[in-house]
Amino acid sequence: MTSPLTIDKNWGIETIVSELRVLRDQALANRHRQDRPPKMPSRKALQSIMEGLSAVLFPNRLGSGELSDDGVDYFVGHSLDVALRALYEQLRRECRFHAEQQALFDIDCGHQAAAITRQFAAQLPAIRALLDSDLVAAYEGDPAATGLDEVLVCYPGLTAIIYHRIAHALHRLGASLVARMIAQIAHSLTGIDIHPGAVIGARFFIDHGTGVVIGETAVIGEHVRLYQAVTLGAKRFPKVADGSLLKGNARHPIVEDDVVIYAGATLLGRITIGKGSSIGGNVWLTHSVAPGSTVTQSQVNNEPPTYKPPLNGLSAQLQ
Repeated sequence: MTSPLTIDKNWGIETIVSELRVLRDQALANRHRQDRPPKMPSRKALQSIMEGLSAVLFPNRLGSGELSDDGVDYFVGHSLDVALRALYEQLRRECRFHAEQQALFDIDCGHQAAAITRQFAAQLPAIRALLDSDLVAAYEGDPAATGLDEVLVCYPGLTAIIYHRIAHALHRLGASLVARMIAQIAHSLTGIDIHPGAVIGARFFIDHGTGVVIGETAVIGEHVRLYQAVTLGAKRFPKVADGSLLKGNARHPIVEDDVVIYAGATLLGRITIGKGSSIGGNVWLTHSVAPGSTVTQSQVNNEPPTYKPPLNGLSAQLQ
């Protein structure tokens, strides 16, 4: 047996640090930068902020378990103040990051971050109301659920939608980087990947949830239920003249109200799933379907006629 006194604990740290510095310098040179890269928002800080905001929205279940009736408002007020002050700093960092990338040094990032924080905070009651509808949809949609409290503390789909409702509000206010980081925190916690740009109506329920992917321009109506491994993705990625990908175009599905999409289904492109439809498990769907449709793998292979939704449909209502 080797004696502890003879073990070589020279890890070569100085050499590794030197080699890593060379690689960083090369990366900066490749990006035509001579200075240090601007600071980005902190993932660790955003994790703490999301825990705080979740506790603000549901203090008795996601906050302190020892709150008295008289102490709830104090806890919510204090937790909200701490979370918003921390959020302001992360929004200020995002503003500075984008400004330095574009050499825009006359932007008042403090003022911009404060304005976004204030507008976001004003939306929290509406976010709570939406989440209450999601809770009810989950309880009513799953026979295994014994109560709303169980859904709130145990269901990954509910955690994912809490994070999404917050991230989507920030995304709409222009904090795209912070919103995307919050979405990725939710992804790591739940296995559910929802881009903060996705528009999702009330009473939304993701059952089980692992492997669900919802793209940036997806539009989902009210009372929609998804199961695990469902993908609402893009069919193709158009390019602009220089060969780079076209950004921001509508390329993900529109799912109208009262739709159920079962496990493993993949829906691609700017198609419309009509109101009240049911999409079977493992279906691969790249065309629209009329309201009230039931789609299975055998029907998909037969390629039914393409449904053309009205121009004033759901996408216009939810934007």
